[in-house]
This record gives sequence, structure tokens and C-alpha cells, in this order.
Amino acid sequence: MAAESVIRVEQLAARFDGRTIFEKVSFEVRRGEVFVILGGSGCGKSTLLKHMIGLYEPAEGGIEILGQRIETLEGAARQALLRRIGVMWQSGALFGSSTLAENIMVPLEEHTGLPPEARALVAQVKLGLVGLADAALRLPAEISGGMAKRAGIARAMALDPPILFLDEPSAGLDPITSAGLDALIRQLARDLGTTFVVVTHELQSILAIGDRCIMLDKEAKGMIAEGDPRQLRDTSDNPVVRAFFRREVLAP
Repeated sequence: MAAESVIRVEQLAARFDGRTIFEKVSFEVRRGEVFVILGGSGCGKSTLLKHMIGLYEPAEGGIEILGQRIETLEGAARQALLRRIGVMWQSGALFGSSTLAENIMVPLEEHTGLPPEARALVAQVKLGLVGLADAALRLPAEISGGMAKRAGIARAMALDPPILFLDEPSAGLDPITSAGLDALIRQLARDLGTTFVVVTHELQSILAIGDRCIMLDKEAKGMIAEGDPRQLRDTSDNPVVRAFFRREVLAP
């Protein structure tokens, strides 16, 4: 029996200045899975993510998260829903003048009434979950790119959201560091039951972490594939999908 859906995207369209980025995009994300949004450069992956976390308003269609339509919510109701999702941006987006622990305490200070001692404890626990328990007092400039990505995930988990969105988590990382980050994502999904929505075009990561995926295409201005990425690699009859997974160049 399939797990319940925690995200539903229905006939979504994104348009800016009269230009259509994508349209008629529909899919569901199930509780506890690692769901990957993939595709080539310029296909709208990050634009789709920004719609899903409420930064952009749909030109058409809608997005339901945890049973609520995010585009219809306003004020306190919208903020309450947004506190139930966490986001890690491509750069990690850490505050450079704050330690890793202080970075993780920022959402706790903004959204909870926890005393300083409790916030510090939560920060230490979250850093431990991503393998950075010994780096709590280090500044972002003092850590590697891979550690910054892990710290970004820890901060995204600060409020215990059931859904985490990761934007290009493997970008800029060497293969070994990237594989370690992939293993961490799988471990967190398994151990915590967290649902992950991951935007990436890194083929090795897609195959390592993805339970299911959708593929966007710039020319089609929408979805061209949905399913288990390994099955798409092996059985898709779409030449664009095959070329992506097999790293082939399409003939002109």
C-alpha cells in the first residue's frame, strides 16, 4: 500500500514577463520518500521548488502541502504552514559571522519560546545528526563545502519539519563528499521518516537517493517523465530521458 501524499502539485504553470517556463505540471510526493526533481539547465527545476515553498505564486494550478493549499493561505496561517517545511539552499546560506550552532539556533529564536540553554541543546543534537557534533563552534569560513551543506541541512531541520527541500545539495562537491551527502540524506529519510524533495541534475546522486522523480524539459516546457529513476534509465522510450540518464548527446 502506497504511503499517503504530503504534497500535491496540480496543473501548475510558471510564467514570467509573458514567457512560459513550464505548464501542466502535476505530481504527488509521498510521506517518507526522497523525491527528486531533475532535468537539464534552464528547465525550471529551481523555479518549481520556489513555487512549492511559497516564494512564487502560480500562474495557473495549485500546490497542496500537508493538506493545505499554500497559494490560498495568508498571514499567520501561511507562516504556520511554512514552519512545517525546511529548506537548504545550494550555497548552504549560512551566516558568516555566526558559528554553526548559532546558525541553527536562528529559526529557534524566531519561531519558538525556548530558553537559550534549550536552543543550544537542540542545535547540538541537529549538528550531531549530520555528523558535525565537533564543529558547533566553528565559523562557516572554517569548514569545507561539504560541511557547509550538512550544516545547512541541520539548520533546515531545526524546527523538526516533516518535509525538507534541498536545492542542488551536491553542486560543487567532489565525488566522495557528494556520495557522503547522498548517504546522509538516505539515512535521515530512513531514520527520521522525513520527506525530502531534492532538486538536482547530478546523475549519480539521483540514482543513489531517489525513490521517485519527475523530469522537466526546457523544450517541452513541462514534465516529460515520472517514476523510479532507475526504471526510467533502463526502460524509458523517450529519447530525451534516455539521453539524460545515459549521458548521451542527442543527434540534431
